[in-house]
Amino acid sequence: MTAHVEINPELLVWARQRSGLGFDKLVHRFPKLAAWERGEQLPTLKQLESFAQATHAPIGYFFLPEPPEEQVPIPDYRTVGDTGVRRPSADLLDTIYQCQQRQDWYRDYAILTREMPVAFVDSLTVATPTEEAATLMRGALGFDVDDRGSTWADAFRILVERAESIGFLVMVNGVVGSNTHRKLNPREFRGFALVDDLAPLVFVNGSDTKAAQIFTLVHELAHLWLGGAALDDVDVTGSAGTDAERWCNQVAAEVLLPLTALPRAPESGETLTDWIERLARRFKVSTLVVLRRLYDAGLMAEDEYRAAYRAEFLRIMSFINERGPGGGNFFNTQPVRTGKTFTRAVVASTLEGQTLYRDALQMLGIKKVSTLHELASRLGIG
Repeated sequence: MTAHVEINPELLVWARQRSGLGFDKLVHRFPKLAAWERGEQLPTLKQLESFAQATHAPIGYFFLPEPPEEQVPIPDYRTVGDTGVRRPSADLLDTIYQCQQRQDWYRDYAILTREMPVAFVDSLTVATPTEEAATLMRGALGFDVDDRGSTWADAFRILVERAESIGFLVMVNGVVGSNTHRKLNPREFRGFALVDDLAPLVFVNGSDTKAAQIFTLVHELAHLWLGGAALDDVDVTGSAGTDAERWCNQVAAEVLLPLTALPRAPESGETLTDWIERLARRFKVSTLVVLRRLYDAGLMAEDEYRAAYRAEFLRIMSFINERGPGGGNFFNTQPVRTGKTFTRAVVASTLEGQTLYRDALQMLGIKKVSTLHELASRLGIG
């Protein structure tokens, strides 16, 4: 007889909900799922292992007496309205854990290669005036308005390169690792920062729009300038959250669109919508940031601003939801996903015999040694 596994049915419900996969999608693979969840039938060990793999849940969790209370391992500043988001998805948790592992490796590498601490980390406080902080950050990043290229993609690429050039690790990915079937949801989170003086790391959700990614990156860098870790949905209204979160929002907005550079009125014959879109193109920010800055400058009444912001937010999110999965050349996207600084360090360390190929492949999210060698060639390492 086939042996069945005695487990708490609530753990199956927990794993399904945690995965973010709908019941209808999972029941195609596991036709007895409803009976399992009701406790009317029990899965076999093989079936349970397959279910754990499908829901990205550790198999050991299914032998607990009740569902675990998983906590995000860094300060969580995400909000829906004024309510904190309580249940992290498996995709979010796996992404944070993966980045923490990379950060730990890079810190050891930085010690071994005698790199200096990044002086910007923990160099400001929330008492620092936002205009002063923004000026310092903009100068350190070399990201003045005229240094942002012609498109949002140009601006983001330049910003990432500048941040990495002064010591920050920047990773941008729209999926978990290299798994294109596990797309990250920008409604759940837009980015996070992991603080460390030798390996300060920013992760940006690549499923978001380029304009939103620009704001997220500056916002997370501001957290590192404060010397704190953070997980964010980056609400540019800046009305909710802690003092640090509001400060980072205000500084990021001032870095990208200084109030002193904001025109006081639209051009002759220009509608509000046209004006907002022109400013967004000029400063390489989202229209949501422009709306917020117009409100900050006293150029929009609060009711007008709230209504316009809500309508624009819904429009942008519908656009994100309609986009298909990203593509492109693997050898171009890989250094973006894991950060060019980190990727080069891992590849070089592996070729020098200091890091095992097994560990390098796992950290870079690739499967073949030949792929790592090709990546090394394209990065000019070898």
